[in-house]
Amino acid sequence: MQTLELSLGERSYPIHIGSGLISDSALLERSVAAEQVLIVTNETVAPLYLERLERGLRTRNTAALVLPDGEQYKTLDTFSRIVDRLIELRFHRDACVVALGGGVVGDVAGYAAASYQRGIAYVQVPTTLLAQVDSSVGGKTAVNHPSAKNMIGAFHQPVSVLIDTDTLGTLPGRELAAGIAEIVKYGLILDPELFGWLENNIERLTALEAPALAHAVRRSCGIKAAVVAEDEREQGKRALLNLGHTFGHALETLGGYGKWLHGEAVATGTVLAAETSRRLGWLSADDCRRIEDLLRRAGLPVRAEGVDADDMLEAMALDKKTGRDGLRLVLLTAIGEAVVTAAPEREVLLEVLRGERGTA
Repeated sequence: MQTLELSLGERSYPIHIGSGLISDSALLERSVAAEQVLIVTNETVAPLYLERLERGLRTRNTAALVLPDGEQYKTLDTFSRIVDRLIELRFHRDACVVALGGGVVGDVAGYAAASYQRGIAYVQVPTTLLAQVDSSVGGKTAVNHPSAKNMIGAFHQPVSVLIDTDTLGTLPGRELAAGIAEIVKYGLILDPELFGWLENNIERLTALEAPALAHAVRRSCGIKAAVVAEDEREQGKRALLNLGHTFGHALETLGGYGKWLHGEAVATGTVLAAETSRRLGWLSADDCRRIEDLLRRAGLPVRAEGVDADDMLEAMALDKKTGRDGLRLVLLTAIGEAVVTAAPEREVLLEVLRGERGTA
């Protein structure tokens, strides 16, 4: 097991990465200090890992809530189900929520923990690659609104993150690829060496080779932890982590939170951001090709087929990064270098969204 520390003063917490952590009762005892524990999971993950986690927490007063699986259930109704269960169990302010699952479970369970009695402890036990390398770290919790993704939520840091890499062995290929999209993002915004490593090792990742997976998870968590420690509430550098997300969230919203996996939408959004950067003269055509080729090799979509460009811009206008000065985007100046900037004029964005290959 390796342990990273996310340094946030009194809100600092460990990120444990290793094999078999869900069954490590000693680690679970240290990580979950509360006597009252609600495990929130979903119907896909529960048959695989819930009993194992319950055994590891056998000295606690433990209950479980199994939710339906899918982004379409990341809603206020699901949030209410968790809060209702906490009230039904008469859990106190010193209780703990344990999120066992992917990004949807982690986000909605974390938001319930942030809100119940004005905030109780929660522990992240992510079981998808995307959740392990991104959403379980950093304290962003949320549910979706029908008009925009993650519009309702709070910053609420977990007390611990337990990343059991063994869970990736049961992950469907599509979910694995979705997680790789976020790893590629880290290379693009801050770590050109990681991007180059991915170009040389992408087949090892998609083949679930343990050393490659462990390296990718550790490096991604290290980058995320360093960025969040510097900018917890996304007032500066943390906004770079949204590369591809403004485009991607719009795709998810227009797809009804069911057509696109988050990582798939981010991959396509990243290609659109790269093309926008190229059109502005900031990124070379060769770097654009490298980005698109790597995402394709990971098995990810890179085109927003069948999506109306005007509808995309309408959805993007509701992005959380839109302020009084209008829409802002994360764009690239090189592989490993990104900036947050005002979006270019509407016609440029429409041409990019329509797939028109203009010159820089």
